[in-house]
Amino acid sequence: MATSIFFSCLLALCFTIAVIATDHSPLQDFCIANSSGPVILNGLACKDPKLAEADDFSFSGLNIAGNTSNAVGSRVTPVTVTQLPGLNTLGISMARVDFAHGGVNPPHLHPRASEILAVLRGRLEVGFVTSDPENRLIMKILQRGDVFVFPVGLIHFQRNVGQRNAVALAALSSQSPGVITIANALFGSNPAISSDILTKAFQTDSNTVNDIQSKF
Repeated sequence: MATSIFFSCLLALCFTIAVIATDHSPLQDFCIANSSGPVILNGLACKDPKLAEADDFSFSGLNIAGNTSNAVGSRVTPVTVTQLPGLNTLGISMARVDFAHGGVNPPHLHPRASEILAVLRGRLEVGFVTSDPENRLIMKILQRGDVFVFPVGLIHFQRNVGQRNAVALAALSSQSPGVITIANALFGSNPAISSDILTKAFQTDSNTVNDIQSKF
């Protein structure tokens, strides 16, 4: 009986420690990303804090409009841990999104972050789709100064519905939010997904699938 109680308490203690260990809060003032280091982690190893410089914590360029001369008419300028090493372990990042007239930031998702988007200029149609089986579209037209949030892992998009170029600023709840653009992932994967699979998934014919794949 005593042994059983001991192991039950031990199991409860281990579970408590495991729960506490999942806390992603930084355990030091900062952890500047060392992307060139030999250590492979779930994230990035830390640079020696004694070697920290102001440049590790700064990024320049969000004042520069992104080049929207592309097929979708938009350009994202990210500021994640890749561009700003000082973000490592802090759980935040941001991005500037530029839109040409009629431009679209195509349906995509961030597997590791929620996103909050503020319109700085122009008029945007934004929305996200809830998960199966409801697949409900939640959409709104935003004006300058409006803010919209996209929950983590849900497919979302933005489209410029104004009469001129638009600019938005996004903040994300991860230093490495990741991005999966739906069309690129499905039709532009390497190697390519079998057209038979995509034909059944989209209830269309192989010629249509092959034509779409040829564009990616």
